[in-house]
Amino acid sequence: MNDGRARVRSDAPGKVKAPVKVKDAAAKAAVRASAEFEEVSPVVSPLRILSSAHLAEGPHASLSEFEFGLIVCHNAFSRWVVRCMRAAGGHDLAVTDVLVLHHVYHRQRAKRLADICFTLNYEDTYVITYSLKKLQNAGLVAGEKVGKEMFYTVTDDGAAMLDRFRDVRAGCLLPAVEGELADADQLSRMAERLRALSGLYDQAARAASSL
Repeated sequence: MNDGRARVRSDAPGKVKAPVKVKDAAAKAAVRASAEFEEVSPVVSPLRILSSAHLAEGPHASLSEFEFGLIVCHNAFSRWVVRCMRAAGGHDLAVTDVLVLHHVYHRQRAKRLADICFTLNYEDTYVITYSLKKLQNAGLVAGEKVGKEMFYTVTDDGAAMLDRFRDVRAGCLLPAVEGELADADQLSRMAERLRALSGLYDQAARAASSL
């Protein structure tokens, strides 16, 4: 018996759709609900992991999501660098001290204060000056004045500590690098994006300082 109410079968695209008979009220309600769901499909916004929701409004909300990831990653990296250096014997070194020590040893060439600040993107030279004095007092870095400028190199004790740092890093960090992070090309592309974004923030800081 056809009660006059029917639904359209949608399993044969491109063909004439045959009516589907509905026998009872429950089935009719189910078909009606299904049709309404298909007509009005709710749009679910993606969940964003943030620490400052008030900055995540508008078309650039993803930038706030990136910034939160950057904050968390920066703090985790800083904590790792300090703990790794402690395991290598550098118990009183802060994250800036460790980064300066690594860069002074980079390619085993003497570095000027200006070189270190420029490469590590430190604006305040007194921060790096303090770290260099601290490293000199610890016997890890030596300074030699050439003309009007001071050039810094890593001592034998400093080089030995950096070798131990490398061993701890190889034992604790590198085995945990898996998946996409183990892809050298993927990491290189990520580093390129971070450098590009650092330029963006530098330019924005320059603009803000002129306000």
